[in-house]
Amino acid sequence: MIEEKELRRRTVAEIAAVVQGQIFGDPATMICGIASIEEAQTGDITFAESPRFLETARRSLASAILAPQTAISNGDTKVIIGVENPRLAFAQLLDLFAPEHYAPRGIHPTAVLGSDLQYGNLVSIGAQSVIGENVRLGKNVTIHPLCYIGNNVEIGDDTILFPQVTLLHGTKIGSRTIIHSGTVIGADGFGYMMVGGQHLKVPQIGTVTIGDDVEMGANCTIDRAKTGTTRIGNGTKLDNMVHVAHNCQVGEHCLLVAQVALAGGVQVGDYSVFAGQSGAGEHVKIGARSVIAGRGGAIHDLPEGSFVSGFPARPHKEVLKAQAAMHRLPDMLKKLRDMEKRLAELEKDKEKPSA
Repeated sequence: MIEEKELRRRTVAEIAAVVQGQIFGDPATMICGIASIEEAQTGDITFAESPRFLETARRSLASAILAPQTAISNGDTKVIIGVENPRLAFAQLLDLFAPEHYAPRGIHPTAVLGSDLQYGNLVSIGAQSVIGENVRLGKNVTIHPLCYIGNNVEIGDDTILFPQVTLLHGTKIGSRTIIHSGTVIGADGFGYMMVGGQHLKVPQIGTVTIGDDVEMGANCTIDRAKTGTTRIGNGTKLDNMVHVAHNCQVGEHCLLVAQVALAGGVQVGDYSVFAGQSGAGEHVKIGARSVIAGRGGAIHDLPEGSFVSGFPARPHKEVLKAQAAMHRLPDMLKKLRDMEKRLAELEKDKEKPSA
């Protein structure tokens, strides 16, 4: 049996064409894998983003190195591909050498299909998936096994749903979007009101719209709006276990890292970043290109370009100053006690009768 790694063999010349790099060494050298400097073996290509790392890469077992053109010398014994941005080139090669997650085109006989299903060319609907009524699938859509697609759902071209994704009724998904396993889009928002000593459920009759080129990690939850639309903008990326509540409006090209939680009605401007376990309170507005540091909690509106941390979130520089002051507290307390002791001694001396 031919190993999958062997099927992905490339010459250095082929790799250099992908990353638009300059070859120093034998262009016919065969590369069958990609690895970090520490893990690289014979046949692998690795990358060094600076001269310091290039020295370490030269001593590794790797057969070739991606490196900055400015750091390459004429006496290198390894094959080197000089590029402007080694980190970007390495990312491009990760895609080139990645094992294919191919799903057979067509509809599996165990899939359950509702009436009035429309789909484009080259769709794939996996085993035991359930498709509701009046569903619209674009071309080259991949729905892996055990997915649930509710009534009136629309999915754009080239979108991939991994196993056990749930899209509830009325959800709209853009093109080239990737949704990982366990994610639920379109569940009811968390809406209740107290009536007669009991929590009365407020109906959630809105929808969810996800833009183009969005990626969602495993076990994300995007709630439908109470009325109107919960929206995730084009190019936004969600890590695993991110929660976006009802009526949130997340802009384009944002990053929401693991375990981020947005309360109902939050508005997030384009290119904003929520680091791990951070969040925003109900109806908070986050200006474009803002950063909320890990475990930060925004409970007030933030202007464009903010960088905040802590809870409640404040400008990060202020938080750092406060933390630095906290570290000085033990010394300050000791000095204060010494001053109190000296003051008490002075008071005693003052009370002594004069000779």
